[in-house]
Amino acid sequence: MKRILLVEDDLSLIEGLKFSLTKHDFDVTVARTVKEAKTYFKNNLYDLIILDLMLPDGSGFNICKTIRRTSNIPIIFLTAFDEEVNVVMGLDIGGDDYITKPFKLNELISRINAALRRSDSFKEQLKELSSNGITVKLLEGRVIKNGVDIELTSAEYRLLCLFMQNPNIILSKDQIMQRLWNCNESFVDDNTLAVYISRLREKIEDNPKEHIFLTTIRGRGYKWNVV
Repeated sequence: MKRILLVEDDLSLIEGLKFSLTKHDFDVTVARTVKEAKTYFKNNLYDLIILDLMLPDGSGFNICKTIRRTSNIPIIFLTAFDEEVNVVMGLDIGGDDYITKPFKLNELISRINAALRRSDSFKEQLKELSSNGITVKLLEGRVIKNGVDIELTSAEYRLLCLFMQNPNIILSKDQIMQRLWNCNESFVDDNTLAVYISRLREKIEDNPKEHIFLTTIRGRGYKWNVV
């Protein structure tokens, strides 16, 4: 049975969500504050976190940032805030998906299962990826280039892993979206994805102005070239 930490302060929503998630064979723990969420996460093991943004003692963004320092557990933001800046920020700091209220329960269950499948698949992969002088130690979440550690955001790290797992293959924007975020494309559009790609290039290319490792294939997507 998969364990879910539900971080939400709306009592009526908590009751309905816990009942429905339990019916789908999830073991649900509820935290209603930032402090409770951090304490539960520190002292227990979970498979996925559903995270509201606005909590009585702070923001869900703060919880996400804290968790991402030590864990790659799937995090789904569930919130009434649907502005693009909030969605992109949530994904950029390490959220795996972003669902806005009101929502359909079946859609939430579907996205939970999708996030868990991606997480399970990632755990079953090789312990290490290596090409172009770059090594990713998957179990440690470390990226090393020419013997030096590179600091990447969660989004940049997942992008790099996706590209290195698919060397010399053109990945379309749709494929990248589906594999990494599985969210509404109106929030993570071409421009947003291009920003993530640009940031990643700044950190992994020998010369960021020369796209040797990570190239853009006009009209088709991006490709990781093993040179």
